[in-house]
Amino acid sequence: MTIITTAQTDDDLRGILALQEQNLRRLIPASVAADQGFVTLQYTLDQMRQMHQAGPSVIAKDGDVVVGYVITTLPETRQFVPELGNLFDQIDVITYEGHPLSTYTYYVAGQVCVASGYRGQALLDRMYQHHRHLYADRFQLFITDISALNTRSLRVHERIGFYPLQRFYEPTAGEEWIVVVWDWKK
Repeated sequence: MTIITTAQTDDDLRGILALQEQNLRRLIPASVAADQGFVTLQYTLDQMRQMHQAGPSVIAKDGDVVVGYVITTLPETRQFVPELGNLFDQIDVITYEGHPLSTYTYYVAGQVCVASGYRGQALLDRMYQHHRHLYADRFQLFITDISALNTRSLRVHERIGFYPLQRFYEPTAGEEWIVVVWDWKK
């Protein structure tokens, strides 16, 4: 039975990293990435510990195995995850309902993933609902960015309630990304 919870231990964080590595775009066939989606960033255990300390990530577990995750990334984490700097720079200038995103209380999904054998079971929906349960009293907006090439992830996020705000070119990745927002006050 798969349960939704927060990462509690270093083993949980290592489970996130193991699932991340199994789904890195640079390590999987292009056909799998196009059909099933992919992740691009590879975090370190130290970065995961720092992000977890700021705000625990939500995970799906089957027994002791992490089979899904939505990484919690608070704005203050930009100082020790430089790879996310461009996203936070974009958030600083994007407007939402006439106001800069930075004027809202928000945090970011630093990455999401569901293991291949567990897709199609609404685990991502359940993990996002758990995020909302945990954090909606502190934050109005939940933001993430998705590679424009990751059409599966774009469709899933739209279904869950995320709204596309802006496309931007990420020079280090060499591709376009789409910033999406889920407004929990609507």
